[in-house]
Amino acid sequence: MLNTRKLLLLASALTILLVAGIIATEKEWSGELDASGATMNLPGSADVAGTKAPDFTLTDLEGDSVSLSDFKGKVVILNFWATWCAPCREEIPGFIDLQTKYEDDIVILGISVDEDGSEVVPRFVERFGVNYPVLYASAKVISDYGGITGIPTSFVLDRDLLIQRLYVGYRPLFMFERDIELLI
Repeated sequence: MLNTRKLLLLASALTILLVAGIIATEKEWSGELDASGATMNLPGSADVAGTKAPDFTLTDLEGDSVSLSDFKGKVVILNFWATWCAPCREEIPGFIDLQTKYEDDIVILGISVDEDGSEVVPRFVERFGVNYPVLYASAKVISDYGGITGIPTSFVLDRDLLIQRLYVGYRPLFMFERDIELLI
């Protein structure tokens, strides 16, 4: 049986580890660990900051073709997501707000990786009031963007369609807004 002193030491050690983890997370989210924007590594690839985003042409919900190059001159957020992904669902209201607030300067392109999204995705988009283009992913685009090992995965592109940020996993709205403000 543990005595009181050992329990206090154990509790103190766990508290220190917890606080250290919270501080590290806050620094990462505030940009302190990533101030240069050059810490974006795709799994198994070289640093992609400042590289040209691979162009693509994908189909939107209406069956029309949409190319990334159509948006040169705007800040672009490419968001790979799925209807079943809870963290993706958490990001979408923020993307809707950003598209409304910065409509003249940015475009968010939601790229659905749902396996058979032809029925599910349009219903989802209507239900959540998505106000930005939603496209269906292709195997080539997923491959060109590093294999997309987790969702949501978001690429922030500057007006010349150069990759400036890569986020794998949920990110709060203020991070995307900070990136937009730096690039417009």
